[in-house]
Amino acid sequence: MRILASGAILGLTVAAALIGATPSASAAHVAISIDPGTIAFGYSDGYWDRAHQWHPWARPADAAWYRAHYRSHYFAHHHDRDREGGWRHEWWH
Repeated sequence: MRILASGAILGLTVAAALIGATPSASAAHVAISIDPGTIAFGYSDGYWDRAHQWHPWARPADAAWYRAHYRSHYFAHHHDRDREGGWRHEWWH
């Protein structure tokens, strides 16, 4: 019984040390939930992918990231303000 109790205490000590060494959620890196290689162009309310499918942004942070990194392919208004729902044929030329 003494060996079993010692083993349990040792196991709990190791587990506590591992949990303490794991980075907290606030220290984790930020990831985007989009693949910018599939986006033809973005708008404030979503984006067109290269297969001509419309997608709303999953998170506001995704739109901000895309705007910061692909400014020449981002339009700061809703897609339906433009003709053809914002699909831009000239993108492919």
